[in-house]
Amino acid sequence: MTKGLRGLKGLKGHRITVEPSERHVRVVRDGRVLAESDAALVLRETGCPDRYYIPAGDVRLDLLTPSGTTTHCPFKGDASYWSLPDAPDLVWAYPDPKPVVAEIKDHLCFYDVEVS
Repeated sequence: MTKGLRGLKGLKGHRITVEPSERHVRVVRDGRVLAESDAALVLRETGCPDRYYIPAGDVRLDLLTPSGTTTHCPFKGDASYWSLPDAPDLVWAYPDPKPVVAEIKDHLCFYDVEVS
């Protein structure tokens, strides 16, 4: 679904889309599978690389530790992060995303993913 971001001053032309991915998404670090899904969402945002948001049920949350890091995006909302012992803030999610990207609720995103 394509959504423009009206009402945010100085951001004319900024676009975000969130759609079901037709691709298999897998996250591996140091030979360990951290996530694998056929139900990921792909978020495309002006000026940013495509990001795959994976349902929480397809993520090995038992391997991740919540970090104290939070960030704010004017388009998506406030993000929380998770880490591995050797990889701080490797994963993020928007627990209460803005309405324009409501679909990403209960999904997590990794910096590096394999898609096929």
